[in-house]
Amino acid sequence: MGESFHEQLRIDSRFLKSDRRLDTELVDKLILQLNRIYPQILTDKEASKFRDLDVPTCIRLAELLNHLQEKGEEACREFYSALHLHVEDVYFSLPTRLRLRESGEPVVPITSPKDRYVMNDHSPFFFLSCFSLAVGAALLYYYGESKQVSGSSSAMGLAAMGLSRKVRDVLIWYTEDGK
Repeated sequence: MGESFHEQLRIDSRFLKSDRRLDTELVDKLILQLNRIYPQILTDKEASKFRDLDVPTCIRLAELLNHLQEKGEEACREFYSALHLHVEDVYFSLPTRLRLRESGEPVVPITSPKDRYVMNDHSPFFFLSCFSLAVGAALLYYYGESKQVSGSSSAMGLAAMGLSRKVRDVLIWYTEDGK
């Protein structure tokens, strides 16, 4: 991928300005995405200017594209990311994307913010094992404390209401045995 996002936007802007799939609603989604997620790229004042419904959509889009090109490489990259997120069919029909597909060069995926900040890449089994450990610790806490305080045995009896039959029988047996 030899071209920068800035250069790609310069090439694709003629196509984007003429594409009828980018209606008022989609252009507003793109503007809001850039404004809310990346306020350093598109400030509130600029966003309200580009969202003015008195101005035709094609003119607002042309002004937005010129503004993003003036902002630089990062702004152009985030515009492509927002376009990919909200209007995939337009994104994949852009002249630069078609040229990349025809040339056989691998298209570098644009990472979304969700992909960049993965908090937990463990499997569901890991979650279940941690949850089971926490439940076991809670049961041990209640089990060890119930011989000292008589009020916790009634809490064990109430906790048994939502459990399966075998577990309920054990908990009720325990609460009756403690008395």
